[in-house]
Amino acid sequence: MDSLNSLIDGFGTALTPMNLLWAAIGVLLGTAIGVLPGIGPAMAVALLLPVTYGLDPTGAFIMFAGIYYGAMFGGSTTSILLNTPGESAAVVAAIEGNPMAKAGRGAQALAAAAIGHFAGGMIGTILLVVLAPTVASLAIGIGAPDYFAIMVLAFIAVTSVLGASRIRGVASLLIGLTIGLVGLDQMTGQQRLTFGSLHLADGVDVVIVAVGLFAIGEALWVAAHLRRSTGKPIPVGRPWLGRTDLKRTWKPWLRGPVIGFPFGAIPAGGAEIPTFLSYVTEKRLSKHRDQFGKGAIEGVAGPEAAASASAAGTLVSMLTLGLPTTAVAAVMLAAFQQYGIQPGPLLFEREPELVWGLIASLFVGMVLLLALNLPLAPVWAKLLRIPRPYLYAGILFFAAVGAYAVGGESLDLVILLVIGLIGFGMRRYGLPVLPAVIGVILGPAAEQQLRRALQISDGSVTGLVNTPFSVTVYAIVLLIVAWPLIGRLIARLRGGRKTAEESRTVSGG
Repeated sequence: MDSLNSLIDGFGTALTPMNLLWAAIGVLLGTAIGVLPGIGPAMAVALLLPVTYGLDPTGAFIMFAGIYYGAMFGGSTTSILLNTPGESAAVVAAIEGNPMAKAGRGAQALAAAAIGHFAGGMIGTILLVVLAPTVASLAIGIGAPDYFAIMVLAFIAVTSVLGASRIRGVASLLIGLTIGLVGLDQMTGQQRLTFGSLHLADGVDVVIVAVGLFAIGEALWVAAHLRRSTGKPIPVGRPWLGRTDLKRTWKPWLRGPVIGFPFGAIPAGGAEIPTFLSYVTEKRLSKHRDQFGKGAIEGVAGPEAAASASAAGTLVSMLTLGLPTTAVAAVMLAAFQQYGIQPGPLLFEREPELVWGLIASLFVGMVLLLALNLPLAPVWAKLLRIPRPYLYAGILFFAAVGAYAVGGESLDLVILLVIGLIGFGMRRYGLPVLPAVIGVILGPAAEQQLRRALQISDGSVTGLVNTPFSVTVYAIVLLIVAWPLIGRLIARLRGGRKTAEESRTVSGG
């Protein structure tokens, strides 16, 4: 009841005219910035930090929250329409959303994403209100072996369900892990795969990798095939979800937040792992598995709801522990410190108006985001009516601008082109792109957690499986790996029984 009363007071703060204006500005800015590849929510909040010096803390953080959610949806928009993820959390949206857009169902994909963001954000924020102290206390107990186990699960899951074969999925993952090795070793400071370049000592930014593999690789692939067939504008399709679409999406909209919120709340979490796991889950549970990879709407609805709920979960660790689990949370933590406020267990007591006003503004921001983006879905989808040569020329331009914006170095454009050529080669030989992006995002973190776990156990491999949580996760990994063999064994046993029954019937007859 205390939380409910505090939330009601928070709505009193969030619904003042000025704070409503900041929320609306944040959602608009976030959506516009999210559409640009490379300029994600973290960079948007960082760029706007100096602008908010004159604002009161409550108004500033309400605007930051609007930018956060708006940028996540904007990143999904370019992912779906142009196969160009605006940020790493929007990578999964490209897998099914872009084939939907190419089939003339871009508006439906955007509507499924918008409602998914709304449902995930609402459920995630309700869970934030109810479960914040409990989830925070559980997150403290998760150690290096548990993190590594979770990342192994993500690697195995994504390579098992994507591509024509598991071998190609593993090959793609290894490409990503290799790119993730570039830079300084975080523990020893030794340079790896930098070829003597100081610029590469910081590693290759994940945004450059995602934009290169998806956007540049796709543009080069299309350019290579346009000589054989003339590019025609892609039809937009009807701008609403039909009864069949709603029947296929309402369960993913509800399942996504259940996966996304806990991963957002744990340290070293974020939206990447839950979106991948949500996609895997929807593919396993769907009655339309044959459509996955060709434009299954469940593959857009579930991950987008998971990403939005994960954003709410991120605020749990940041507000209750002062522990940022994503780049956006880290920038927002810096903003708190800029105002002389220290997030942690005492924040709810010392700054109740700010905290509950911020949480209430998340509900307001979700409504504003849905009201803004649902009607605009057909407008965004009309981008696909542009003839493909001009469309992909525009994609190359914006991809280059986004890559240059990441570090402001011309070498980033060279790296972007090299990774784009790798993406082109992967398409040529049938390697799925997503496992490579997973390898880049999670590879360095997985290596760090592995080495920490081994250091704690004095080099003993048993240190990786010394907690109930890690043992449970590895059991799930083993089940995923062994499932095809189990399936074949069950099919063989059923076939043997059927043959035996038929022979009995014949002999009895």
